[in-house]
Amino acid sequence: MNLDPLSLPISLPDGIDYDDYLIATYLAVFPKDIPVPKLAPAFAVEQSTGTWVPVPGETPEVKRRHLAKVIGVYEIPDYEFEVPKDIQTRNYIIQIAFPEINIGEQIPMLLTTVVGNISMGGRIKLLDIRFPEKFVKGFKGPKFGIEGIRKLLNIPKRPLLNNMIKPCTGYPLEVGAELFRLAALGGCDIVKDDELIADASFNSALDRVKRYMEIEKEVYEIKGEHTLYTVNITDNVPKIFENAKRAVELGANALMINYLAVGFAVFQKIAEDPEINVPILAHMDVAGALYMSEFHGISSHLVLGKLPRLAGADIVVIPAPYGKASVLQDKFINNANNLRLPLYHIKPTFPMASGGITPSMVPNVIKDLGLDVIIGSGGGIHAHPEGPVAGGKAFRQAIEATMKGIPLAEAKEEYHELKVALEKWEDPFGKGLGL
Repeated sequence: MNLDPLSLPISLPDGIDYDDYLIATYLAVFPKDIPVPKLAPAFAVEQSTGTWVPVPGETPEVKRRHLAKVIGVYEIPDYEFEVPKDIQTRNYIIQIAFPEINIGEQIPMLLTTVVGNISMGGRIKLLDIRFPEKFVKGFKGPKFGIEGIRKLLNIPKRPLLNNMIKPCTGYPLEVGAELFRLAALGGCDIVKDDELIADASFNSALDRVKRYMEIEKEVYEIKGEHTLYTVNITDNVPKIFENAKRAVELGANALMINYLAVGFAVFQKIAEDPEINVPILAHMDVAGALYMSEFHGISSHLVLGKLPRLAGADIVVIPAPYGKASVLQDKFINNANNLRLPLYHIKPTFPMASGGITPSMVPNVIKDLGLDVIIGSGGGIHAHPEGPVAGGKAFRQAIEATMKGIPLAEAKEEYHELKVALEKWEDPFGKGLGL
């Protein structure tokens, strides 16, 4: 056995410099006969300097500088004397410290290192990553974030209201333009393209920018409130970069990207471009493929929280537990926390609660996330019995009432549009909402 502790794939948690290592935490569930405490160092070697067999180039010098180290293997329950004979699997929390120098300040090599080949090694899920400051210094994060978007819209305190234009796709420019107009007139602070429409053959993204921004100016003259339009520029490389530049040149006041579909590196390149001087909304599609398994993939607060925030997202759409989405309430809150809590120099990102949201759910959103949240609704605005203007008003009324501490059951007697919405969708998904 090599007794040089610096070239071993194990260490005490106290034996490493946390300024030089990223700490990845995993859940590992294996058959009871697999010796996971002995297997974990092989994971560290596999994801850093070596492979399944010793190779000549893996010298002691290379190991000392670049070898990952297991700093903890914790079994749950924490058996001390005997493992029950009737169990089939054993559950472990494994922590591995990866040298920051192996990764650099970038997300592609981060994912390659901490997820990489071991994602195919059985029931292993990445639960979290602790970043040293030197790693995070390589990222600029959001240009605007929560504070910047509030300044753009001159809304210092209340939750913001977003509308997703519906139908999702298939409509011509003038249909979308009228839906944008109605949503803006109804009081929506942000109107976004659905993730399913970008630069379509039947509806050009750049044509939408030109027309919608004309309407934005017209609506501002009427109601005195600006509306951000997040145009979906998702596309192949290099066209996505061209879309971004041209949209800004044509007057776009915000952009939207399906960030997991195009990749973090592409998203970050656009977000950090000094010529892209507008907020960017990151849409969550594809995220479930990464986080929804209990035993595989990457936890949602990384996929929907820390990573898009590092990459520069000003707004991230996240699934909310009150509507059609399948998500636990504590996961929803934790995803938002990872977007907003302090992270070195990185600005807080606006979480957008989404997924079948209706006015009846507004008190729950505000109770769980507070005021620094965007409430996102598509059908809950466009399918209001009296149209999208009334749909937007119903949401604004629900927000106003909740901020005043007035239960919606009382507020609906004062607000007609809210009353109509509540009568149509008091608890549309049967999740026990209380008004």
